[in-house]
Amino acid sequence: MMGDVWGVTTWFEQWGECVAAADFAGARALFVQDVVGFGTYRDRVKGLDALEHGQWRSIWPSIRDFAFDLNSLEILFSPDARQAVAMIIWNSTGIRTDGTAYPRPGRATVVLRRDEGVWRGLHTHFSLSPAASESSFGDELCDR
Repeated sequence: MMGDVWGVTTWFEQWGECVAAADFAGARALFVQDVVGFGTYRDRVKGLDALEHGQWRSIWPSIRDFAFDLNSLEILFSPDARQAVAMIIWNSTGIRTDGTAYPRPGRATVVLRRDEGVWRGLHTHFSLSPAASESSFGDELCDR
């Protein structure tokens, strides 16, 4: 695992533990009230209540083995180091209706702000990995 870059790695460790345990209260403490997000379940949510109820509660209880790949963490800091954009890979196990498990890998982008030394999430965007998504085979634009 990489070193803790100004606390961002620790933030992802904590959030990953919350996701894996479906610890909604713990996760809420890591975000600002007016957070916005996109996800694998909802197109857009605004506000912490909407993120929890529209995204987190729709996914976290139905997956297993969630973990961020901390070695994949890439961080871009603002010049004053009070804001960061982070990209990270994650893995989880999905459960089909027949009870069988399947790999459910993905990636996330998170915008963070540091106030008084504490990082809080401002924006999250989760998506499944391209290999886990359907391919599009249209070629209408290629003929132009």
